[in-house]
Amino acid sequence: MKSAAKICLHMVFITSCLNVFAQLSSLDTIQAIFANQPPVFDGKLTEPMWQSAPPINNFTQRELDFGKPSTEATKVAVVYDKLAMYIGVWCYQKNSIAAKYMQRDYNYEEDDNFQVALSPFSDRRNGYLFIINPNGARADLLISGNESANKDWNGVWDARTTITDEGWFAEIRIPFNSLQFRNDSIHTWSINFERNIRSKNEQVLWQGWTRDCSIYCLVNAGILKGLQNIGYAKRFELKPFGLGGFEKRNGKATDWTGKIGADLNVNLSPTLKLNLTANTDFAQVEADRIAVNLTRFNLFYPEKREFFLEGYQNYQFYLGNSNELFYTRKIGIENFSSVPVIAGARVFGKIGSNNIGLLSIETGKKDTVPATNNSVFRYKRDIGSQSYIGAIVTSKINSNLSNQVAGIDGGYSSSKFLKNKNIVLGGQVSRSFDKNKSGDGAYSWRFFADYPNDLIDNFIAVSSVQENFNPELGFLNRRNFDNLSWFFRFTPRWFTKLGIRKMYFRPWGFDLFRTHTTGKIESFLNESRPLGFFTKKGERFEFNLYQQYERLDNPFNLTDSVAIPSGKYWMHRKEIQLGSFKGRRIWVDANYAWGDFYTGKINTLETSMGINVSKHFNLRTDYIYNDIRLPGGAITTHELAQYLNVAVNPRLNLAMFVQWNSLDDLLLGNFRLHWIPNIGSDLYVVYNRGYNKLDNLKFNRPDISSGAAKLVWRFTF
Repeated sequence: MKSAAKICLHMVFITSCLNVFAQLSSLDTIQAIFANQPPVFDGKLTEPMWQSAPPINNFTQRELDFGKPSTEATKVAVVYDKLAMYIGVWCYQKNSIAAKYMQRDYNYEEDDNFQVALSPFSDRRNGYLFIINPNGARADLLISGNESANKDWNGVWDARTTITDEGWFAEIRIPFNSLQFRNDSIHTWSINFERNIRSKNEQVLWQGWTRDCSIYCLVNAGILKGLQNIGYAKRFELKPFGLGGFEKRNGKATDWTGKIGADLNVNLSPTLKLNLTANTDFAQVEADRIAVNLTRFNLFYPEKREFFLEGYQNYQFYLGNSNELFYTRKIGIENFSSVPVIAGARVFGKIGSNNIGLLSIETGKKDTVPATNNSVFRYKRDIGSQSYIGAIVTSKINSNLSNQVAGIDGGYSSSKFLKNKNIVLGGQVSRSFDKNKSGDGAYSWRFFADYPNDLIDNFIAVSSVQENFNPELGFLNRRNFDNLSWFFRFTPRWFTKLGIRKMYFRPWGFDLFRTHTTGKIESFLNESRPLGFFTKKGERFEFNLYQQYERLDNPFNLTDSVAIPSGKYWMHRKEIQLGSFKGRRIWVDANYAWGDFYTGKINTLETSMGINVSKHFNLRTDYIYNDIRLPGGAITTHELAQYLNVAVNPRLNLAMFVQWNSLDDLLLGNFRLHWIPNIGSDLYVVYNRGYNKLDNLKFNRPDISSGAAKLVWRFTF
């Protein structure tokens, strides 16, 4: 182990001495000009204001030919009026344009696209990422650090595009009341642009084209100047909704429902926002994919409800090992069933260098679940250019329990370690408090060091969750453990003349868990990758080796009739992964793994295929097959997920999702129509159909069916 650590340190030193120049252009400022009237919003860029706005066009390759100018000309200009900023984009292109999608939140990594990273705070930490493709499809993310962004957030903004023989062109409109920024008369914001040309696998950026960091690294962004005397012309955003629906369970009468509610967003200041919600309903949220679970641990499902997504970075407190001190899906969901959200309030944003997240939501009584108050206060203070210290308090109170958790954390980040490399150091300590319970063994802590760079990515962490640590508003994958994690990845640019973009080695990547109260090893998992690579055309290959140890103190049920007995198990598996370029009309991924599984053997095949019929019609099929051979008999599991998307235009979309899980013996269908009559307003029509115990399946008699129509309308004043 010591020799491996020495090799790692030598590699870090050597690579830090290479390519030491900064990947920043001297032309790092774009000037916005004021327009008395907004441009005609059609994506054609023919108005005189676009000709007079000073453009930037100095884009540099990050891939494939690092540091060289873009092979296709790209030009960007910015104009603004009292209500919004407009970004004009000229993407000249001689070869074919890849544009498979049209719907909201499309798979932008498979298309030609243009990205705008914007940090109105100019704190170079948090910001927004707006993405468009040549068809006018839109996607957006909330950036919260050099490696973190939330893809489920949806902002209020719009785009128009046109395609000609010269390339594709776009106008992007971002209302100022969709952003948070300081109340200054003259504004200087951080901004960056990225363009991806899929036919060449070419990626170019205006600033910060370093391979050690993506466009998320706002510390490498350029400067936007020229914005003056802007502000929230409209401080209030009201989004009332009306809902009608039904639910029918086999053997029971149909339950008809109707509901009226609203969300009110108030800009308390240009950087601080208040969200109020009443009689909230989440009927429009897309269905979760229920995966086959062959472990003894709970699965983590991401948050998709809009109310919780904006400003999510203001509430984050990560415990490590897929554990969260605050997990928003614990609000409104109890015992895997929804409970009514009566009302709630959130305040989030910045005051100077202080980041604030305050939340309080009241959920109503349902069956045996009592009415509950859920509250969180999160604070982080910026230190230096990228570091912070912070604290959090969560509280869940009802007639059955009173649970509070308090924690402190901090992190040091720098993009100038060894001149131009990234490094992150951090830690946290937290404790839970439960009514009528002692505080013994109710702590959690974690400390880590991360060197996340292109050639070498090295991460090491130690953490602990004690036996009685109980975050009722959090998520714990497991309890009562001490953990050591160490992952090392090495990706040299070898064999480039043979069509290889980069190699992908992982000498080790292990997690070691021991039971905190006994000190005995509980689990060990190591992944080694002796061979892996990505090609210049977009294909990938991996050969992986897994070594796993599990100590089971108690049996766990794999199925209703098969249990894994208690004992100590060493397991070894091999895996081959193959993937084709996802920018093509048809792409395929396939993973095959084989080896030990507790008392027997397992063979696993995972496949995924995407088919682009046209920009209006796309299909994706995921299938996972497990063949398990145990002394007590054989188990075969199937997991099938079929996605179908029909996009009439960027504002009208029909998504259908059907899943089959043989282990849980269920077949579910989710159909969702989404129409955007105006940006910020939405109409959803949702229908769900589910079957259990598929041996006696009758399609005309589902075990459960439900439907809802929900109209949300946005008013600003």
